[in-house]
Amino acid sequence: MKSLTRSLAPRRLVASLALIGVVALSACGQPDPALTRDAPYDPWEAENRRVHAFNKSLDRNIVRPTGKGYTAAVPDDVETVVSRFAENLTLPRSILNNILQGNGLGATTDTYRLLVNTTLGLGGFFDPATELNMPERTNADFGQTLHTWGVHQGPYIELPLLGPSTTRETVGMTVDLLMNPLNYVLPAPESYYGTAASVSSSLSARGQYSDTIDSVLHESADSYRASQSLYLQNRRYKLGKGQSDTYLDPYDAVSGDPYAETSAAASGDPYEDPYNE
Repeated sequence: MKSLTRSLAPRRLVASLALIGVVALSACGQPDPALTRDAPYDPWEAENRRVHAFNKSLDRNIVRPTGKGYTAAVPDDVETVVSRFAENLTLPRSILNNILQGNGLGATTDTYRLLVNTTLGLGGFFDPATELNMPERTNADFGQTLHTWGVHQGPYIELPLLGPSTTRETVGMTVDLLMNPLNYVLPAPESYYGTAASVSSSLSARGQYSDTIDSVLHESADSYRASQSLYLQNRRYKLGKGQSDTYLDPYDAVSGDPYAETSAAASGDPYEDPYNE
């Protein structure tokens, strides 16, 4: 059975690369309505709001208490080790995306970090790369790769369980899962360790940053718009990192109403719209 699985791996990889090509070619030729609007391109707002209400309810009743319980029960050192392990497992994907983006420097630095943390860091449980002052990991993903190739952002969409996204980033997340090199190298059940570590890391983050997340998701006047604004600003920052020194950190307003800046824009106050790409 293992030999059969390994023989199918190249075919799955070829299918993933074929999907990449189809998505890129089809999207590059389409005009991007988001570029001509002053507000986020959100043609599916009604359905998005229904999904957002579901996600809020899920967070309030399951994710938030589970995250708080996880953080309270698990020692901080263990949480840190698990998060490092999860981050290390994302490096092969980042390396591949940097190659697809033509970012040789990013691919090289991520490769060095992977080698150092996997060997000296005992599989990524420790982070000697940071202690050696090596560059931070790039966190390159396929949504970023599509942006580099000229694929448009597309409509905003809120996904069940996963939260805010756009059509481009949704395709990117799907392709990232399909083309993760570890899926074709590690046999089961080892191939699922990364998923388990990622879920644990997400629960840890939900518990550690509970106040900040609650202020956006459960305390803002319009949590849908607040979440949308924060997501799109953060995504735009990542896509344009290193190209501009002007960046308004969306979390500066978390102590109050994160949606206040958008309201200020509507009232005529000077505010640079983060969605005019």
